[in-house]
Amino acid sequence: MKKKGLKMMTMFFLTFAVIIVGIFSVLMIKSGIFSTTQYLDPWKTTYSQQFKDIRVRLAAHGVLAANGHNMQPWIVRLDHKDANVFYLYADSNRLAPQVDPYARQTMVTQGAFLEYVKEAGDQIGFHTDIVLFPNGNYDEANLKESMDTKPVAKISLTKVEPINNELYPYIFLPDTNRGAYETTPLTKAQVNKLQDISDAKGVTLGIFQDEENLDRLGQYAMEGAKIESAVHRINEESANIFRANEYEKNKYRYGFSLEGEGITGLKKNVMQGMITMFPSINNEKASADLFEKSTQIAVEHTPTYAMIITKDNSRSNQVKAGMLYSRLILEAHNMGFVMQPPSQVLEEYPEMKEPYTKIHKEYAPGGKVIQMLVRMGKPTEVAQQTMRRDVMDLIKN
Repeated sequence: MKKKGLKMMTMFFLTFAVIIVGIFSVLMIKSGIFSTTQYLDPWKTTYSQQFKDIRVRLAAHGVLAANGHNMQPWIVRLDHKDANVFYLYADSNRLAPQVDPYARQTMVTQGAFLEYVKEAGDQIGFHTDIVLFPNGNYDEANLKESMDTKPVAKISLTKVEPINNELYPYIFLPDTNRGAYETTPLTKAQVNKLQDISDAKGVTLGIFQDEENLDRLGQYAMEGAKIESAVHRINEESANIFRANEYEKNKYRYGFSLEGEGITGLKKNVMQGMITMFPSINNEKASADLFEKSTQIAVEHTPTYAMIITKDNSRSNQVKAGMLYSRLILEAHNMGFVMQPPSQVLEEYPEMKEPYTKIHKEYAPGGKVIQMLVRMGKPTEVAQQTMRRDVMDLIKN
C-alpha cells in the first residue's frame, strides 16, 4: 500500500514538473528567446565600418542618438552631385502627435542625431559643417508637408586628420538609465565642465543639486508622470508602439519594450511570453501603475537635475537643444554619470498645461523654454541597449 502511494505521489510530481517545464518552454518560445537580436546590431562598434560611403557611416552613429519615444524619426538624403554632402530630414511618418503635438521633441531628436554625427566625424577624420534649415524654416500651418520637403540640416564634410575623441566610445552606451542613482552629486569642477559645453547662443544648461530644487523638480516629475499616465489617448499611442517580444522587436526596431523599463534577463523573457500569450495583462492601468512607481523610485534616488533652456521656441533652437543634450549625455558618461529625462511635465498637450506653465514661470521666465529636464547620477545598475533601425532604412533618394 505504501509503495503504491509513493508511486502515485512520484507520478504526480513528475506530471507537475512536466507541466511546469512545458509552460515555461511555451513562454520562452513566445518570447522569442532563441531569435537573434538584429535590432541591436547598430550598437556594435564595428557596425558602421561595413559602409563605404562616409556619409552612411556617420549616419550609422547618429541612429544611436537619444530620441523621443524611440520613434527614430530621421531621414537621410545623400547629395548625388557632391559625395561630401548629405541632408537630414524629420520623418513626418514617425511623429507622436498625442504626446508631442507640436513636434518639439521631434526637433530636439534631430539635434541629438546631428551631435552624434559630429562626434563620430571628429573621430573618423571628417569635419562636419552643419547648416540648420538651409532651405528655410517650416511652414507651421503645413508642418508635415514642410518636414517632407525642407531639410532640418545640411551636413558638409571636409577630410581632416582624425583625433582621439574621448567622447566617441560613449556613443555606444545607452543614453537613458531609468534606475536608482547613488547619492553622490557632481563636484563643483564637474558642474563647471558641464556648463561649459553649452556654446550655442540662446541655449543654456542649468544644474540643480540643492535640497530645495531637488524636492521641487522631483514633484514636477511625479506630477507629470501622474497626469500622463491618466490620459487614455496617450496611453493608447504608447501601446501601439510597444513591442511585446523578440519577433516584434526585430520586425519594427523602434518603439517601446521591457528593456526600456529596466526589465532584463529571464524575467524579461517570462514577461514577454506572458504578454504575448495574454496581452490583457499589459493593460492601461498596469502600465500606468508601473510608470508611476518607477518614477517615484527614480526621484527618490536622484542627486542632480539638469535643464536645457532656450531663449525662445524656434525650430533652430529646438535642434540646438538636442545637440547640447547629446553632448551632455556623452560628457556625463565620461564622468561616470548617467541620465534620464523625466520630461513629461514639459509636454504641450492640454492636460499638462498647468504644471507646464508653472515650471516655466519658476525656471524659465520671460518667454524662455525648457527643452529638456533630466536627472543625473552615478548608476546602481546597467542600462540595456534598446531597439535601433538599420541605418539603410533611413537612407532615401
